[in-house]
Amino acid sequence: MSETLTLLTYLDRWASGDPFRDDVARTVLKLADGTIAIANLVRRGEIDGPLAGVTGKQSGADPQKQVDVLANGLIVQALKQAPVAWLASEELEDPLALNPGAPLAVAVDPIDGSSNIDANLSIGTIFTVLPAVAEDRDDLNAADATFQQLGTQQLAAGFTVYGPYTSLVLTVGDGTHVFTLDEAGSTYVRTAGPVKIPVATREYSINASNYRHWDDPVRTYIDDCLRGREGPRGKDFNMRWTASPVADLYRIVSRGGIFLYPGDLRDGYGLGRLRLVYEANPFAMIMEQAGGMASTGYQRILDIQPSSLHQRVPVVAGSLSEVDYVVRLHKEPHSMGERSPLFGKRGLFRTS
Repeated sequence: MSETLTLLTYLDRWASGDPFRDDVARTVLKLADGTIAIANLVRRGEIDGPLAGVTGKQSGADPQKQVDVLANGLIVQALKQAPVAWLASEELEDPLALNPGAPLAVAVDPIDGSSNIDANLSIGTIFTVLPAVAEDRDDLNAADATFQQLGTQQLAAGFTVYGPYTSLVLTVGDGTHVFTLDEAGSTYVRTAGPVKIPVATREYSINASNYRHWDDPVRTYIDDCLRGREGPRGKDFNMRWTASPVADLYRIVSRGGIFLYPGDLRDGYGLGRLRLVYEANPFAMIMEQAGGMASTGYQRILDIQPSSLHQRVPVVAGSLSEVDYVVRLHKEPHSMGERSPLFGKRGLFRTS
């Protein structure tokens, strides 16, 4: 990083007066405004009411919480002044028409990790900016084509982490950059970038309580890591898991690592838990722009053709060599890895 820049200055330089890039920059800035409003909301905790209160509706796999609803409203309000035709959200069953005829569309998870809110752990917001497909821009009844574009069509992607401080990780296709919220000035300031994720790592992030439900390639990978320097990897690993993907992936952007949310045998988890359009795709763009990799285990995430707005996919993302190792375990299960007898049918994580 050569100099300190505000988000506004960084985007102005990137756009360089190009009208379409200006629209993308304006949209990202409005999203940033929305996340600053969410950061202010989260920072007040329960003072203004129970953020963790359940609304009685489902939000993806989890009960919808009050913070999900409030954050969604703040994003909607921010984007009303942006050149955005359509907004898709985890909190909305169907896309919302904002400014018909506008050139862009946004998909967002307003609060990622909302199950952590009552424990005062890090949560965040994830977003992607897409071109609005021409035939959808003025159609108030459908935006299917817009949100079923490949992840390679993303114009910008980012996520925020509301933790000890608020950070925005952003790419507009010009590398991955990290911005930190200066609360005194209510503006984001670039504090790292372009980021390069270390190729190799000694940290992995996965919910190990689901071990018995995973398929063999994922179990083989974790077994290999657990065996440490005595195993086929030849080094010791640490496990990290926050149950908030934005926090786990921020750590990877900061110092490397691998994040795994595979599909498993539980009802409703066969394709994992993360949504392709507004979670996996923006994560994948950010990882690749930082020199990392993102896959389902079998396929590059950005090459998946979405079939529905809330479609789920398995996610393996992070340091290039580790993700590649997991991919090869999926595609060549007998050529890599070495299952230790310690973690066989009567191992530490299996019940039979």
